[in-house]
Amino acid sequence: MADLALEIRGITKRFAEHVAVRDLSLAVPKGAVYGLLGPNGAGKTTTIRMILNVIAPDSGSITLLGQPNTAPGLLDRLGYLPEERGLYKKMQVRRLLRFLAELKGVNAKTADARIDHWLERLSLRTAEKDWGNAKVDELSRGMQQKVQFIGTLLHDPDLVILDEPFSGLDPINAQALKDTVVELKHSGKTVVFSTHLMDNAERLCDSVCIIARGEKVLDGTVIGVKSEHNKRNIALALAGDPSPGVSAVLTDRSLVSRMDDNNRFFELEMATGGDPQLLLQRLVGAGAAVQRFELIQPSLHQIFLDKVGAAGVEEGMSGHG
Repeated sequence: MADLALEIRGITKRFAEHVAVRDLSLAVPKGAVYGLLGPNGAGKTTTIRMILNVIAPDSGSITLLGQPNTAPGLLDRLGYLPEERGLYKKMQVRRLLRFLAELKGVNAKTADARIDHWLERLSLRTAEKDWGNAKVDELSRGMQQKVQFIGTLLHDPDLVILDEPFSGLDPINAQALKDTVVELKHSGKTVVFSTHLMDNAERLCDSVCIIARGEKVLDGTVIGVKSEHNKRNIALALAGDPSPGVSAVLTDRSLVSRMDDNNRFFELEMATGGDPQLLLQRLVGAGAAVQRFELIQPSLHQIFLDKVGAAGVEEGMSGHG
C-alpha cells in the first residue's frame, strides 16, 4: 500500500529445527514511530535481518516503501543501526563518518555539512571540544553509539531501523536519542525500532507489535492496545516502605487481583468488583503515607507481562534474537 513504509505478510524463518519467526504479519504507516517489542530471543533481530534482505524468509513477503525489499537500490533509502555496534576504532570520527556517507552515495561537501550538524545536535561538537577530530577509541561507549547513530542518518534515509538502540546508554544519551527519533518523525521519516524496554516504547511509539517465541502476540496503536486491555489499574506511590498492615491490604485478593511491586511505586490491577475508594480508605487506615493514588490504564510493561508472561520471557533469554 502506498501509505505504508513497511508491510510484512506471513513471514516464517527456521534455523534447523528452531522456528525463529512464525507467520508474522505487520504494517507500519509512513511517518510513524513503530516498536517491535519482545523479550530477548523473541525473533526481533531475525525479523529485522529479513526486512533488510540480509537473510531471506522461508515463506511470506516483505514490502519496503512500496517495493519488494529485494528491489535494486532500495536499501540506500534505509538507515540501519544494528544491535551489535561496530566502528573502526583507530579512525578519526569525521573521516569515519565521511566514509560511511560516501558508501551511501553522499558527496564529500554534503557529508561534511551533515556531519557538522549531527555532531553539534548530539553534543559531540561544543565550544570546549570537537570530538569529530578524535579517534573513535578515545570516545566513551555512549559517544561511540552516538557516532554510529549519526552514520545511520547521514544519507537522509526515509526509513530508519534501530535494533535495541537504547542498550547500554546512560539517561542523558538515551534522552538525546529519544529526542532525535521524535525529530525524525516530525520531518516525515519512519522509525522502526526493536526493544525489550517497554517504558521507552510506551513514550515514543505510535504503534507496537509484541512478539514472543517468534509469533505475534498483539499489535496496534499504543492507545488502542492500552484501551483494549483496560482492567482498572491503580498507580500507587508511598512515601516509605509499606508496613505489614499496608502489605496485607495490597495482597487482599478481594480488592487487588495483581500487583507489580517496584518498592515504593506499585501498579495495581483491581479485582472484579473491587472498589478503588475502599482500597484507598483501607490503605490510609493501615497507616500508608500515600503520595499518589490514580486510576490509570495499564502500562505497556504490564500488558507485556500479561500477554507474554514471565515464563515466556525466561524461555526467550537464549536463542535467536
